[in-house]
Amino acid sequence: MITQLRAELEQNSDEEAKASSNRFFKEPIKCYGMKTPVARKIAKAYYKQVSNQSKQEIFALCEELLSSDYMEEAFIAFEWSYNLRKQYEPEDFVMFERWVGEYVNNWAKCDTLCNHSIGTFIDMYPQFIDPLKKWTASENRWYRRAAAVTLILAARRGEFLDDIFEIADMLLIDEDDLVQKGYGWVLKEASKQHQQEVFDYVVAKKDVMPRTALRYAIEKMPKELRAKAMEK
Repeated sequence: MITQLRAELEQNSDEEAKASSNRFFKEPIKCYGMKTPVARKIAKAYYKQVSNQSKQEIFALCEELLSSDYMEEAFIAFEWSYNLRKQYEPEDFVMFERWVGEYVNNWAKCDTLCNHSIGTFIDMYPQFIDPLKKWTASENRWYRRAAAVTLILAARRGEFLDDIFEIADMLLIDEDDLVQKGYGWVLKEASKQHQQEVFDYVVAKKDVMPRTALRYAIEKMPKELRAKAMEK
């Protein structure tokens, strides 16, 4: 089945889409080259073939896809793992944590896995917010970005605000721009429900907060607040 799926990805590859995909990344990426709706359609069609298998069997198939390092196969694996969200159990955290370490090597893989599968897992089992915070101390930039972007959808709903500030504190002076953009993004999402609190946080930290993170955090605020936050 995986062989069939890969053959179909190959048939749908497009050189123009491949060139376009590469422009979004500083690091080289492995991809067939196709638009997201095409990959989503293939993911959906093949999931029907495996949906009657056990969670562990489907996770094993996800792992096989992830091991190829192709962007589209990772996208399909993360779609399938998200489809299993109603079956998540606390012990699945170990696997998700390993996936970040072993298979995430660019921001798109990081965000797709974390926004959906891991983010939903944390919603279901909030006691895992503490192990998530430990990722901020990792030497691996993708664990550090993941610590922030896992909470994007929760931030948008106005949840986990104190934890978001704590994670931002832990990542505050990180020198990696993709980590800065990650925690800036989660602050921006939190500001939609907690504008004043996020504004106060940013102003309190602005002397040490990298400008990249600061600009992301205030992006959705009114012009006068943005101007105030950007004052030297």
